[in-house]
Amino acid sequence: MILPKQRDPRFITVRRGGTLQDPDHHLLALWAADCAQHVLPLFEAMQPDDDRPRHAIDMARAWARGEVTMTQARTAGGHAMAAARVLRGAARHAAFAAGQAACVAHVAAHELGAAAYAIKAVQAAAAKGESESAGRRECQWQHTQLPEAIRDLVLDDQRLRNELCWSVFDC
Repeated sequence: MILPKQRDPRFITVRRGGTLQDPDHHLLALWAADCAQHVLPLFEAMQPDDDRPRHAIDMARAWARGEVTMTQARTAGGHAMAAARVLRGAARHAAFAAGQAACVAHVAAHELGAAAYAIKAVQAAAAKGESESAGRRECQWQHTQLPEAIRDLVLDDQRLRNELCWSVFDC
């Protein structure tokens, strides 16, 4: 479970009573897509003929550009997560990262799911004894990708939900 029991109003759009503005929601989706894209090769190396995670990442970006509906992006996310369920290790986590990225269109707080699963993918792919340092490097890379407009929001969210997200944000 990566979502908190109590939803943070900063991740609820203003239309639904929160404070999240559409441009920031779109930035969250794009950042989550970047996180998932960074580890997608770990999935594609194991499942080269399965394009569901790649499609989910593409749909997250398309949603942020206003080219597809939230429902289309969320559906693609569900398909990516279905691809993950039959796998283990890095490939599984990479597919889940893609699914989470696409679901940001529906629930903005899935942004941390994409990032956390990407870190877990890198950790799972790392050589024996290198998992922790590989995870820290991935976390740091993710931080360099954060747009300034959402940087403080995401970093605070990581601090608040780190335990829910397997403590992968200790970087």
